[in-house]
Amino acid sequence: MKQNNTLIIAEAGINHNGKIDLALELINAAADCGADIIKFQTFKAEDLILKVTPKTKYQIKNTKSSGSQFKMLKALEMTDLMHEKIVNHCLKKNIEFLSSAFDINSLEYLVKLGIKRIKIPSGEITNLPYLEKAVSFRLPLIVSTGMSYLSEIDNTYKLLKSCGIKNDMITFLHCTSEYPAKLTSINLNAIKTISDYFKVSVGYSDHTVKNETSIAAVALGASIIEKHITLNKFLEGPDHKASANPVEFKKMVNSIRIVEKILGDTKKKVSTTEIENAKLVRKSIVASKFIKKGDIFTNQNLTTKRPGIGLSPMNWHEIIGKRAHKNYQIDEIINYED
Repeated sequence: MKQNNTLIIAEAGINHNGKIDLALELINAAADCGADIIKFQTFKAEDLILKVTPKTKYQIKNTKSSGSQFKMLKALEMTDLMHEKIVNHCLKKNIEFLSSAFDINSLEYLVKLGIKRIKIPSGEITNLPYLEKAVSFRLPLIVSTGMSYLSEIDNTYKLLKSCGIKNDMITFLHCTSEYPAKLTSINLNAIKTISDYFKVSVGYSDHTVKNETSIAAVALGASIIEKHITLNKFLEGPDHKASANPVEFKKMVNSIRIVEKILGDTKKKVSTTEIENAKLVRKSIVASKFIKKGDIFTNQNLTTKRPGIGLSPMNWHEIIGKRAHKNYQIDEIINYED
């Protein structure tokens, strides 16, 4: 397993609050934190939501307003000019640009902008026309699975496969669609369930306020970590409070990189230092009393002691009953040829 194998996505989402300067600052922060990708959200409110749709409970709580979800999202749309400036700034900062499309027109637009992969939001996992359009571009797919039963993920998986998408093009992100998500709702062990069931790469989209959740997900095999980033948790907007600030995000990235080194690969290996230590910590067969040449080695005149530079105790039964070819003093290591 190579180092830095976990793809880390800084989810800027709508935390730009509709302002290009804030969006560019988020890119700077994500790059400085060591994220591989910064992801925004692309949509036209008219194509996404009915005007009568109310805000969710978390949106009401975090915005301190019960106004319409349409009006809120309309103010958070990114213009084409914003997209262009964001893409160019990502190139300058050497961080990959990505955005989740929430409608088919936005999906087509992002592909024209040159995204390298398609991120399918949790809310679109049951949107068949959207999914069929997404697979038509033959780009790697990252599919969030928040609010989904395993049977619903299975329906999406079968659709992707029926469209000719191979398993190595699919990554499912385990996700809990709460903002912020309660630790008791996370159920990280589902990462292994999804991986074993579908035989695809699995990642984790983290909506908790804790870094430990993402770190644990990596330890469980997550290949992608996505976490919201904000410049200030107290800015106006529905997602800031469930986001990590730059200090928190950088700590998470650093911890994940450490965990990657700790995890290593699946092979059981012995380090160079261990090889040296083994010589001093393991034991050899030695004489427990004076043994004359010609005496028979027995359980009474042999024992095992450190260091492990002589005959291994694993050869105990082979040497018992043999005759000594020389005299041995107490604590003298028994030679193999004896």
